[in-house]
Amino acid sequence: MLTTRRVFCSQICSQTAALVLTARLPAQTPSTGTPTRPNVAVIDHDRILSAADRFLTQAPAPLTTLPAPHPPGTPHDYYSEPENLPDAFTAHRDAIISLAHIVPALTSAYVLTKEERYAQHAVTHLRAWFLSPETSMTPNLEYAQVVSPAPSGRAEGIIEAVHLTEVAQSIPFLSNSEALSPADLEAITLWFTNYLDWLNNSRTAGLARDMRDHNGSSWLLQAAACARLNLKDDRALTTLRHQFRTATIRAQITFDGTFPRELTTPNPYRNSLFNLDMLAGACDLLSTRFESVWNYELQDGPGMRVAFARLYPFIANRRAWPYKADAAFFTELPLRRPALLLAARAYSRPEYAETWRALPADTSNPELDRTFPIRQPLLWVTRPRP
Repeated sequence: MLTTRRVFCSQICSQTAALVLTARLPAQTPSTGTPTRPNVAVIDHDRILSAADRFLTQAPAPLTTLPAPHPPGTPHDYYSEPENLPDAFTAHRDAIISLAHIVPALTSAYVLTKEERYAQHAVTHLRAWFLSPETSMTPNLEYAQVVSPAPSGRAEGIIEAVHLTEVAQSIPFLSNSEALSPADLEAITLWFTNYLDWLNNSRTAGLARDMRDHNGSSWLLQAAACARLNLKDDRALTTLRHQFRTATIRAQITFDGTFPRELTTPNPYRNSLFNLDMLAGACDLLSTRFESVWNYELQDGPGMRVAFARLYPFIANRRAWPYKADAAFFTELPLRRPALLLAARAYSRPEYAETWRALPADTSNPELDRTFPIRQPLLWVTRPRP
């Protein structure tokens, strides 16, 4: 019998339901939340404060403190080289990742404790990176992954700034603190607005947007995070919702929920999970009270619900992965995928939340860490006070 999308999804959902029935989820209490909405503030409390307290003593290290050898731009311009080149310069990439650890952790600690010291230090980093004329980063990635003698970077370099997504996600929470003045908030928001303009108008960024894999998802997640900061104009978000429905789903997800272009990479499992996280983050940012991007589907099948139904069993049990194993670090995955937590809330799937909670939250492996665009889920399941 021909397998239709409806039959396929029914089979997957039945299999998943069977897993849930045999797993017997533990009882929930008000302090730990509900089966589909676990209390992240309680679950991550010690993890957040441990990281934030460690970062309180860490000084900002913007790009200007990390000069690149023979850069084509200015000291304020982001610059990197592909990692497979001999002696590749990756210090700017690593600095953005460090910033994406520091600011969200400090912001999450501020959300938990309301202690201004956490917000103050987060804002100190934001000022150095986005406000100070002496140290601020130029709002573009025109020189990401430069391969000499090319005068500019490659589309694949855009993904190196995906970690700015959660930095942007932190800003509305910090706007409630005394540390971030209205003038500074406006200036930082303007930086991300200018970065969004570059994402929309640069030829390099446009090539990344049109890639049919995790590079395109990275562009979408970054653009959505920037657009969400503009509270006065919803047009950019509307455009991104249209793009997700008409282009992203068709380009990336097959009728059975796989990401085919990730399966041909050296690390198909890691990249499939990375892509799922980024698309889930984009769904969360683009959804409103009146319209859920999570529920977008094409008539012949593809959509995020099907992608989760397909990939969830392989997150719950890596050994069930039916494709080739990753070339590196396969046994260190899946780790705690933020996509599971967000999808548990969107689709009311308790097994997603329980698996999320059971997995390790952090990794000391820098290569795996680069494939985590969301490290502080508290900032995604909590809404900042207006």
